[in-house]
Amino acid sequence: MGNADVLRTIREAEEAAAAAISKAESEATSIVQKARLEAAESLQTGRTDSEAEAQKIVADARAAAEKEAGTVSADGDATIDSIHNSGKKNRDKAVNTILDAFRA
Repeated sequence: MGNADVLRTIREAEEAAAAAISKAESEATSIVQKARLEAAESLQTGRTDSEAEAQKIVADARAAAEKEAGTVSADGDATIDSIHNSGKKNRDKAVNTILDAFRA
């Protein structure tokens, strides 16, 4: 094997090595881009899920508060009705007591 053959073999080996390096760099870039895309999608999914869960928590809390407010309001209405009815019942007695006081 002559010098020319040795140099040609070295050149071919270098070209093959350069092609392998180029292919590896291309694949590495592709892998990194894919990983970044998957990370962005994962982050977006996480945010969406988190926001949906937060909205559910707020809606549940609002429903519980509205239920409690309804109960308190109903209790208050019942108390008001009781006071009003009690006042109605005692009105005649109060009027008679005042009139009796003026007559005496």
